[in-house]
Amino acid sequence: MIKLRRYLKPFIVSILIVIGLLYVQAQTELALPDYMSKIITNGIQAGGFEDAVMDVCSKDTYDLMKVFMSEEDQKTLDEHYTLVESQNIDEATLKKYPDAKDKDIYVLNDKADRTALNHIMVKPLLLATGIQTSEQAEQMLAQLPEGVTIAQAIEMMPKEQLASMTEGIDEKFDTLGESSMTIAASNGVKTEYEALGRDTDTIQNNYIIKIGAMMLGIALLGSIAAITVGFFSSRIGAGVSRKLRQDVFNKVQHFSTTEFNKFSTASLITRTTNDIQQIQMVVVMCLRIIVYSPIIGFGALIKVLNSANSMAWIIGVVLVILFGVIITTFMIVLPKFAVVQKLVDKLNLVMRENLSGMLVIRAFGNEKHAEERFDEANKNTWKVNLFVNRVMNTVMPIMMLVMNCVSLAIVWFGAKQIDLGTLAIGDMMAFMQYSMQIIMSFVMISMIMIMIPRAAVAAKRVNEVLEMEPSIEDPKDPKHFDENKKGYVEFRNVSFSYPDAAEHVLSNISFTAKPGETTAFIGSTGSGKSTLIQLVPRFYDATEGEVLIDGINVKDVTQHDLREKIGLVPQTGVLFSGTIGSNIRYGNPNATDEELDVISDIAQATEFIASKEEKYETPIAQGGTNVSGGQKQRLSIARAIAKNPEIYIFDDSFSALDFKTDAALRKALNELCQKTKSTVLLVGQRISSIMSADQIVVLDEGKIAGIGTHDELMKNCSVYQEIALSQLSKEELGNE
Repeated sequence: MIKLRRYLKPFIVSILIVIGLLYVQAQTELALPDYMSKIITNGIQAGGFEDAVMDVCSKDTYDLMKVFMSEEDQKTLDEHYTLVESQNIDEATLKKYPDAKDKDIYVLNDKADRTALNHIMVKPLLLATGIQTSEQAEQMLAQLPEGVTIAQAIEMMPKEQLASMTEGIDEKFDTLGESSMTIAASNGVKTEYEALGRDTDTIQNNYIIKIGAMMLGIALLGSIAAITVGFFSSRIGAGVSRKLRQDVFNKVQHFSTTEFNKFSTASLITRTTNDIQQIQMVVVMCLRIIVYSPIIGFGALIKVLNSANSMAWIIGVVLVILFGVIITTFMIVLPKFAVVQKLVDKLNLVMRENLSGMLVIRAFGNEKHAEERFDEANKNTWKVNLFVNRVMNTVMPIMMLVMNCVSLAIVWFGAKQIDLGTLAIGDMMAFMQYSMQIIMSFVMISMIMIMIPRAAVAAKRVNEVLEMEPSIEDPKDPKHFDENKKGYVEFRNVSFSYPDAAEHVLSNISFTAKPGETTAFIGSTGSGKSTLIQLVPRFYDATEGEVLIDGINVKDVTQHDLREKIGLVPQTGVLFSGTIGSNIRYGNPNATDEELDVISDIAQATEFIASKEEKYETPIAQGGTNVSGGQKQRLSIARAIAKNPEIYIFDDSFSALDFKTDAALRKALNELCQKTKSTVLLVGQRISSIMSADQIVVLDEGKIAGIGTHDELMKNCSVYQEIALSQLSKEELGNE
C-alpha cells in the first residue's frame, strides 16, 4: 500500500479538504450531546435557566441573599448589580416584569461576569427563595414591626445563632451535589421572576426552541460536511483506481512474451479489476474513517472525562473488551485474505478456459467434467469467503451486545449518581451518547483495519505488475534504419533459450532474407520455427548472436520503429470486436473502401465479405467467434496487407485454408511482394505452401538442417525429403 502512495499525490488538495471537512463533521457530532444535555437539564429541569444569575431581582431578595454572603462576595455582588428605585424603572423592564412597578429592584450590569456571580449566588439564592416561600417566613413577617424586612430581622439575630443555622443548611446543601444545587438555584431564579410577574413558561419554551434550532443547524452543517466528504473521497478513490488501471494496462502493453509467461491472463484480469477495486474501496474508507474515527473517539473520551469522570471506568472496561475482540478477529481473518485472491485467480482461470474451450468440451462430451471443475473452484472460493464473512459478521453482534451492556451500566450507575445529586439526567444522556461514539469509532477503526490487510495483498499483486521490468526495452540512444538495405532480414549465429531453461531452443541460426523474395521455414513440431520468427519483431531477444533488419541490430532501434516495418499474421487468427472493416483497417486506419476491396481480393476474402448483407459493416464478435477459421485467417492476412509493411511474417497462417484458396492467396501475395519489394517470412507445415518460396530454411531440433530452394533441398536435405514424402507422392513432388 505504501508503494502506491504516489497515486495520491495528484489529490493532495482534495485530501486536505476532506480532512478539514471531517474535522468539522466530527466537531458537530461531538457538540450535539452537549446541546441535548442542555435541553434536558436547563430547558426542562431548570425551567430554561442556565445558572443562578438573575437579570432583575427585587431589593428584598437581593438583601436577603447578602445576609448569607461573606463581605468579599457582597462587594462582588454590588459591583455587578445596580439599584433602580420603583419610580425610575423604565417601560421595557416593566413590560417584562409588570409586578415590579411598586418595588425597588436590582438590575444586572451589561458587562457582568456571570460565571463569577453564579459561583457566589447559588447557595444564597437557594436560602433566600427557600425562606421567602416557607410558611415560617409568613409567620415571621406577621410578627415583625412594620417596615422591617426578613433580611433585617435575620441580621439582628445573634451571630452564634445565625452561624449555627447556616452551618446546618450548608450540610444539607452538600448532600445535594453540585448538579442538583445548580438546578435548584435555577428554579430559584424562576421563582423570583414569577414574583416579579415574568412569564417563565415563555422563557422555557424560547430556551428549548433556541437550543433545538442550534442543534438543527449543527446537524445540518454536519450533514453537509458528510455529503461533501463522500463526494471528494469517492472522486479520490475513483481517480486513484483509474490511474492504477491505466498504468497497469500501459505496463502490460509493454510486456514481452517472457513477462506474459509469468502472469496468467486470468491473474492479470483479476489484478486489473478485483484487486484495484479493493484498493479503491480502502482508499475511500480510509479517507472517511481513519481521520474521522480518532477525532470522534478521543474527542468523545475527553468529553466523557470532563462531564462524568466518576463513570469513566466503564469506558476503560469497554475498550479492553473491544481490543480483545479486534485482535482475535485479526488473528483469525488476516491469513485468509491472501488465499481469497489466489482462489479468485483460479476461478477466473477455470471460467475463462470453460468459455474459450466450450466447443471442445461439447465435442468430447465433457460438460460434466467442466461443471465439476468449475464447481470445485467455486466451492473453494465460497468456503473461504464464507468463513471470512462469518467471522466478520460476528464482530457487529458482539459490538451491539457491548453497546447495550454499556447503556445498561451507564443507566444503572448513573441513576445512583443522579440520586446523590452529583450527576444531572442530561449529563447522563450525553455520557451515554459519547460512550456510543467512542465504541463506534473503535468499531469503524477495527473494520478498516481488517480491510487494509486484504487491500495490502491486492496492492502487492498490482505492484508486482507495475514494478515488473520488461526484459525487452528500447535503447537509450536508438539508431535509425539504413534505407539502402531496406527489406533485408539477417540472422547471424543466433541462439535462443527461454528464461531458466537449461538448453537452447535455437542454436547457431544464420541466414539472410532479401526484399522481394519469400523465405520459408519448415520443420517438425517443436523444431523452433515460430520461436525463430518471434525474434524478428522482438517478442523475444536472441540469447546469442544478432538479428539484423536493414543492416541494423533490432536491439538498437525502438520497438515502435521496428514493428512499423512488420506486418504480422499470427499462428492463431485474432480478431477484435467491431466490424469486418474495422478489423482490416486495424493495419491502416486511413484505408478507403476502394483500398479495402483490393486488399480483400488479395487475401481471397472478397467472396465471403460480399455474401454478407452489411459488407464491411458486418459485426465481428469478440475473438471472431462468428466467422469460420478460414475466414478469420483471411481477415488477419488482409489486416497485415492493409499496413503495406516492409516485411511480412506469416506464422503458419494458411493452415485453415483449402488448397485452392491457399494457392490463389500465395500467388496474389507473390505478385504484391514482387511489386512492393516486400520481404516475406513464411512458416509452414504443408510442403505445398512453401514449395514456391525463393529460399527454404529447414529446422531440426533448433538447428538449421538445410537452406535452399525446393529442388535443392529434395536433392541434399534428408530432413526436408522426409517431410515432403510424408505429405506428397514422388509424382506430385516431381510435377511441382
